[in-house]
Amino acid sequence: MQHRHLLSNEIDLLLDGESGFGVAPLRAHVDGCAECRARLDEARLVADSLERLPHFTPRTGFADRVLTRVQIVEPWHVAARDTARRFIPESRSLRVVLLALAGLSSVALSASAVWIMLSANLTFGSATVVTGRVRQTIVLGAQQALDAAFGASAAEALRANGVLAMAAAGVALVATVGAAAFGFRALASASRRRGS
Repeated sequence: MQHRHLLSNEIDLLLDGESGFGVAPLRAHVDGCAECRARLDEARLVADSLERLPHFTPRTGFADRVLTRVQIVEPWHVAARDTARRFIPESRSLRVVLLALAGLSSVALSASAVWIMLSANLTFGSATVVTGRVRQTIVLGAQQALDAAFGASAAEALRANGVLAMAAAGVALVATVGAAAFGFRALASASRRRGS
């Protein structure tokens, strides 16, 4: 404490007559430091002068007029809670009705979410069936084309090497991506039409 002078808040502690663990070293410092003692005496003089001023009661509405000019920043959660309270009715019966409506709304939203998920599942399932059929048709057509072009023995050799399987897998992948893109586009356009 002897290496520095007291801070303003430390002088305030002494001025208020606080007692506690950290106040004794502050008092000891003031006893040994003339500059801090002078600052404490000045602060005491100002506090005593303020106490001797007459106490007035402000006019009615003074606090309201002042507070209308003060910007008070509320935390977001307090503002949200106050906003929600404005929409909650005072009457118990109206609160029950509001709660029932909220319950019905949540059930309706949940049901629509399930319906959308099932619709998407049906769309993807249909796309999978369609791509499987397209792949089978392409593989069968490619087998017939190989048989016609190279003969049955050469086509069997190509099939054994996996060339036909790789070609069919590539075509199936392209068909799956195309079907998925078409399905998403159909869902998006349907939802846009419903929203209009």
